[in-house]
Amino acid sequence: MSSGNDCQPQTLTKPAFGEREAAELVDRVFGLKVSWIRSLPSYDDQNFHVRVSAEAADEYVLKITNSEDSQEPDLIEAQTQAMMFLSAEGFPSATPYLTKNGNIMSLESGGTRLGSKKYMVRLLSYLPGIPVAKITTNAQILYEIGRLAASLDKVLSEKFQHPSVKSLHRGQFIWNLANVPLLDQYIYALGQNKYRAVVEQVIEQFKGNVIPKLSSFRACINHGDFNDHNILVDSSSASLENPQYRVSGILDFSDMSYGYYVFEVAIAIMYMMIESPDPLSVGGHVLAGFESILPLTTEERGALFLLVSGRFAQSLVIAAHTALLYPENKEYLTITAKTGWKHLMTMFEVGQEAVEKKWFGTAQAYTHHAPA
Repeated sequence: MSSGNDCQPQTLTKPAFGEREAAELVDRVFGLKVSWIRSLPSYDDQNFHVRVSAEAADEYVLKITNSEDSQEPDLIEAQTQAMMFLSAEGFPSATPYLTKNGNIMSLESGGTRLGSKKYMVRLLSYLPGIPVAKITTNAQILYEIGRLAASLDKVLSEKFQHPSVKSLHRGQFIWNLANVPLLDQYIYALGQNKYRAVVEQVIEQFKGNVIPKLSSFRACINHGDFNDHNILVDSSSASLENPQYRVSGILDFSDMSYGYYVFEVAIAIMYMMIESPDPLSVGGHVLAGFESILPLTTEERGALFLLVSGRFAQSLVIAAHTALLYPENKEYLTITAKTGWKHLMTMFEVGQEAVEKKWFGTAQAYTHHAPA
């Protein structure tokens, strides 16, 4: 869900390549003949699932980055190098297929109605599995997702080294959870209704109760978008009544930035709530998995409710704003909004104390009985 290094959540920079143009791009830049291609949904980049006639792996994702982010090659380099590093560390992350010139990416022009804009192009290995959004989540996979989020941030923060990593200090990046106060300038997109009033309440509480405590949180590199469409799973058991899942793919590193460990668990909780029939129960399972790797401090736990609420606010406000710019992509842009508003309202109706009691009680139970 990336969109630049400033506080603009979206400008009219989304690529618009046709399938034939995309296939020609794969041939010209990567030297591969496309046998089959189809468009994949995307927030502000453009993705294609590609099959080629090749001896080895023959499925890829062609990722064409929006023209705004394409002006930051160091940032895309850092994201791609992080993916390669994580793959080497055993995480299910995609890796790039090199261009004919031996590079991991190439700046290209083209696409219908695009004029002279240029777009960074990569060809990434295609990861198997189905998105979490398409399964009925259970405690086991929620725990695994929390554990994975902590493990990923921990290894990136402790071991990932590359000259481009400095570009992950992204300042006013709208999707960094520290920047919830920046939503003030885009809240107009919600119109005047009860939802807007709740978002305004979230922003004000965030300013007063989270921003002053940031310096007490433990800093790290965040993936930043552990959502239900970016995590792929497959089933590791034949039981239909109680399926056991494992994560088979982690997608979309375009929201990577320096942040805090507690940001990642808050983001994961929020997005796992979206698909759950019992959303308030989700947080405890994700938290338990996360804390099996990185127990939160008292200060971090105390901010969790507002951090989850803040991510709901980010997702809902930015989606509403972006849908005004891209009405043709409104259905994809507002996926979260279908249930997001209901969940945010429920959190505030139930109240922070009761929600925290549920989350922390569930997480505590895991210390006595960890999942199989």
